[in-house]
Amino acid sequence: MAAEGVEEKGRRTKVMVAIDESECSRYALEWALHHLAEPLASSLPLLLFTVQPFNTLGYIPAAAAGYGSAHALAAVPPAPGLIKSLQEHQRKIALSLLESAEDLCATKGVVTEKITEVGDPKEAICEAVEKFKINLLIMGSHGRGALQRFYENGSI
Repeated sequence: MAAEGVEEKGRRTKVMVAIDESECSRYALEWALHHLAEPLASSLPLLLFTVQPFNTLGYIPAAAAGYGSAHALAAVPPAPGLIKSLQEHQRKIALSLLESAEDLCATKGVVTEKITEVGDPKEAICEAVEKFKINLLIMGSHGRGALQRFYENGSI
């Protein structure tokens, strides 16, 4: 039943799996490969998509930067080398995630295309769906139930 959606009425469907470091994300990819492997293997490349979050280190506490005591209130801009190092680390994590996902897809004979963006994951995923004209988006859940989501941020 799920496989019917990948190639309905002779139209080839573009499928994207959004991945991150979570176990739920890995499960979503495994689910897609289990339920859609045959049609994906004969379809367009499966798009593997991950987002590197913005580096939000605008300022760090003075004490954390090594200036003053733990009670110092002044903010110090982080060293440019620190920001560059963090960005490079995030890039390596993203590439590693994509390579691991690509290896898993290869075991099922599924050809992939890897894409990584920098930004807010919610916005980047939505933009990618529009940009690449995705027909089917597969992504994991964070594992929280509706009540927990409601109490955390007021929405389900």
